[in-house]
Amino acid sequence: MENRKVKVGLIQMRCVKNKQENISKATENIRKSAQQGAQIICLQELFASLYFCDVEDYENFKLAEAIPGSTTDLFSNLAKELNVVIIASLFEKRAEGLYHNTVAVLDADGTYLGKYRKNHIPDDPAYYEKFYFTPGDLGYKVFKTKYATIGTLICWDQWYPEAARITSLMGAEILFFPTAIGWASGQPLEVNDEQYNAWQCIQRSHAVANGVHVVSVNRTGNEGDMIFWGGSFISNPFGTLLYKASHQEEEIHVQELDLTKSNEYRIHWPFLRDRRIDTYQPITKRFIDE
Repeated sequence: MENRKVKVGLIQMRCVKNKQENISKATENIRKSAQQGAQIICLQELFASLYFCDVEDYENFKLAEAIPGSTTDLFSNLAKELNVVIIASLFEKRAEGLYHNTVAVLDADGTYLGKYRKNHIPDDPAYYEKFYFTPGDLGYKVFKTKYATIGTLICWDQWYPEAARITSLMGAEILFFPTAIGWASGQPLEVNDEQYNAWQCIQRSHAVANGVHVVSVNRTGNEGDMIFWGGSFISNPFGTLLYKASHQEEEIHVQELDLTKSNEYRIHWPFLRDRRIDTYQPITKRFIDE
């Protein structure tokens, strides 16, 4: 059987106010990940800044940039130098007054493969993303990189099985979820545990339902009243944890994935075979009223 093994790297890190310091730190961590053998490297959501969506402040729009632009150019050169794929989550300025939460994908030869714009935009206390981001209008995306066909979704997207399903049906072999999620300071430990477990559980369920690997990369560190809970993880196509990061520490981890496992699990647990697509029309409704 064809060798379908690939090494993925995840980078869980703390961020500071200075954008250039974060980009430099991410660059250094990408180099370290590549030295450990990573072929596809994923950064956390909005790694170039603090998580600014905890407040509604017009000054924060100055953090945005064009995609492609200066940061993607930097990572394009880095990807080519290191022969790695880079998944970079950035604050995109599309036009005057029009902004997105966006992932850019750079292939191992430095080619800019394109971008995915976050579709599901939250608006909760300390997560005021609707103030900043227009919902994505590119649909769901897959990228055929040198090492694997990957799907990229972003944070709040991870709670929606429809997003993972569609991206998997488009041919994604690995689902990557750059993320920024945390606990409100002062919460009881049992609430913290319940929230983290729900977050991990829903994404592992995407792995099981679709027969694909899932790589979720979260930030860590205290920012304002938020304690970002880290806990980045990798799941195999049947929901088994291959790796789980700590909650409080910065971590670089490289994990080898066997992509032939998707076929193995899909044969023995044929969820895709038994889908009744003729019955799914109600899913396009907001709610089913009697």
